[in-house]
Amino acid sequence: MIRRIPLLLAAAFFLAAAHVRAANPQVDLDTTAGKIRIELYPDAAPKTVENFLTYVKAKQYDDTQFHRVIPGFMVQGGGFTADFQQKPTRAPVQNEAEQSSKAGLLNVPGTVAMARTGDPHSATTQFFINVADNKFLNFKDASQQGYGYTVFGKVVQGMDVVNKIAAAPTGAGGPFPKDVPLERVMLKTATVVQN
Repeated sequence: MIRRIPLLLAAAFFLAAAHVRAANPQVDLDTTAGKIRIELYPDAAPKTVENFLTYVKAKQYDDTQFHRVIPGFMVQGGGFTADFQQKPTRAPVQNEAEQSSKAGLLNVPGTVAMARTGDPHSATTQFFINVADNKFLNFKDASQQGYGYTVFGKVVQGMDVVNKIAAAPTGAGGPFPKDVPLERVMLKTATVVQN
């Protein structure tokens, strides 16, 4: 029995070390409305998570605003400075909504997805956080209208902050005729959480 204890301790240490290495990355969004922590899922959306983390590490999201806020739908940010200057982006990332939806990541309250244009494969920096069950944004089929929006993470802390942003009074701002918070909601910094 005594000989087994070191083996058991070694096995427990190995499993704990493997668990630490396998932990999903997390990112802290420090906003003027409060702090939000999101967990990312590289197994479900590897290209999207890599793209997002590359922008986080490059400080792309720092000093950007949540420029589109729709109560009962979502809050969107990551592309515009306080004075509505659009930040330059890298090449778009391939839409991974089919893969992420098969992994169980859907556009439900608290999940984080990539924003895009009408082209399913046009996502670059902008992302949104769902504040409702937005089933119509989920993958349906591999067609122009059916691709949906890639969910790649979820809020694990600070959903109250997200809901506060979603409730902000909105109107016209910059190039947008509506849905812009009347009082800017800024993403001051986005940083990878060090475990």
